[in-house]
Formats: sequence, C-alpha cells, structure tokens
Amino acid sequence: MNHLKQIAAKLDEYKLDAMLITSDPGEYYAIGFHGEGMVIVTKNESRYFTDSRYIEAAGNLVTGAAITMTDRNKNFMVLAEQAVRELGIQQMGFEDGYVTVASYNQYSKLPCELVPAQSLVNNLRAAKDEEEIALMKRAQEITDQAFDAILKFIQPGMTEQEIAARLQYEMLCRGAEKMSFDPIVVSGPNGSLPHGIPSEKKVQKGEFITMDFGCKFGGYCSDMTRTIALGEPTEEMRKVYDTVLKAQLAGIAKAKAGVPGKEIHNTAAKVIEDAGYGAYFGHGFGHSVGIEIHESPNANGRDETPMPVGAAVSAEPGIYLPGKFGVRIEDVLIYTEEGNVNLTKSPKELIIL
Repeated sequence: MNHLKQIAAKLDEYKLDAMLITSDPGEYYAIGFHGEGMVIVTKNESRYFTDSRYIEAAGNLVTGAAITMTDRNKNFMVLAEQAVRELGIQQMGFEDGYVTVASYNQYSKLPCELVPAQSLVNNLRAAKDEEEIALMKRAQEITDQAFDAILKFIQPGMTEQEIAARLQYEMLCRGAEKMSFDPIVVSGPNGSLPHGIPSEKKVQKGEFITMDFGCKFGGYCSDMTRTIALGEPTEEMRKVYDTVLKAQLAGIAKAKAGVPGKEIHNTAAKVIEDAGYGAYFGHGFGHSVGIEIHESPNANGRDETPMPVGAAVSAEPGIYLPGKFGVRIEDVLIYTEEGNVNLTKSPKELIIL
C-alpha cells in the first residue's frame, strides 16, 4: 500500500515541484513502510532513502519509488541534494507540522526553496480509502474482541493497572501489532480524569470503570471507550450514563460528509448542557483517527472544516464529575455522503458486572 500517486497529483495545486516527507506517519502514508527514512515525491518519479537497518525490508515492501541506502559518504542530505539537482526541483514542500527547527536548518541548505505544505498530506490523509478503512475495521474487530474478553476478566479487588495490562494482552493475542496509545483505565473518583493513568487503585463494587483503548493493525489505529458498572449503579450514575449515550447518539445522527465538525460537536454538547452537565464536558466530541491516534479534521467546538467523504472520526462525549465518577462512550465512524458507518460493534447499553 502506498499513496505516492495521490501526493504527486496534488503538487500542481500547491505550486510545488516535489514534496519532501520525513515524518514517521508521513513516510508510512507515502510508501506503506516504517524505516526512519526520507521520501521525495515528484510528478514523474519518487525516491526513498533509508539506512542499512531497513534496506532489505524496504526492498521487499516498497513499490513505486527508487530505493537508495545511505552510507558514510552519502547521508540523507547528500542524497536529497543529488535528487534536487537531478530532478530539477525548485519548489519543494515539507511537513512543517513535524519538522524541527534543527532539521529545517539542515533542509534549508538544499538548492531549492522549501515551502510549508503540511496541509497537502493532511488533506489526503483526512479521507481514508477502501484499503485504509479495511485495516481500521480489522483493528477495531480486535479491540471489540478484547472488550468482550475483559468483561469476563474483571473482578472486584483488581487494580486499574491489572485491567490495563490484560487489555493489551488480549489485543496482542488477537493480532494487534501494538497499542494505538497507552490504555486508560480509571475507576470510581479517578473516572473524572478524562486521560487518567491506570493506578494501583483497586476497583470496587458500586463504581464505574472507564476503559479507553485501541490497537494498530496494518499501521492503522482503532480507538474505543466503554464505561461499565461494577455492581449496581446509583440513580445519579444511571442518569449521567444515559445522558452521555443520548449525546453520543445525537452526534452520530448529525455526522456525515460535508458537515463541519463544529456542528456535530454542538449537537452532542447541547444534549449534555440541557441535562445540566454542560460544565462537565470540556473536550471535543471527536477527532480523526488513522495512522496516528489524533489526526484532523476534528469534531470539536472550533473546527469549521466540512468533513470529507471517508473521514474516520471518533464519537466520544463524556461527563466528568470531580470526586465522584466519569462516563465516556466512544466509537469510530467512517463518514459518507449519506451519513456514517460505525466501525465499533461493542454494545453501548449500560453493562453491569
């Protein structure tokens, strides 16, 4: 899998002769390979440079680009300068969202003008194609299966860390390459921390347990959150859970290609606000997911970007009551012209263990 042709097709629109790609996610999007290398894309050809650690694997996996290995005499900059001269590159875009000042100072020595062009790659990555969606679907299937397994594992007295460790084990056993991010497992009062870190706290009867987790398959992420009750919940806990679920369903109903993320967020946020919990929902309704766990565009209160067909965006409203508990429910949606397709199949009605 690679997207060299799609990148090349956008060069004229950005008035570029070439695109320089050096970030890990950019490299993977361009050539479908992680090799700590450098990619230069022009309209007529692409070149990929990497070192001896990755050259054999690159030769087996990378297509559509000429592959060259760096050595002591020909480092990345020497090979890049050679490509710029041989290909007649005058205007070359670069990933300004990833390039450090130190790296920019190096690249600026190339005999061409460097042009910030992060949006070229970001806009392409925002709309997933069928192959990307298939990988994300498989990643989510693994994640759903891990959730089903963890429900059979959780017992009172276990620590949040034990549950987090087991989630990772369940996903890896089912074919996950790695985690999308460090799992979040928080219970009881810790649940009011949206990005709380699993601790040695033991889960107890009468508490909510919120689990936010995901894995990578084929280089693409899954992401889901479920909040469950360990033992019978209080009336207040049920009310908050029902409010979050209603907000999520309202946002999902609004989510489709062409709708700005801001409108989707506001639709869900209004449900929470009308229920009297507006002050306890501080983050966005959702973020794009793909090679990275946080991409763009986003379904938050600020993003006015219309969602493209093929956008993969989380749907994750929450309510967090300090000192008491928190609730978040999260799925990942693929946006279509008609609406959306929900990749997440795990149940959302309140589960009581």
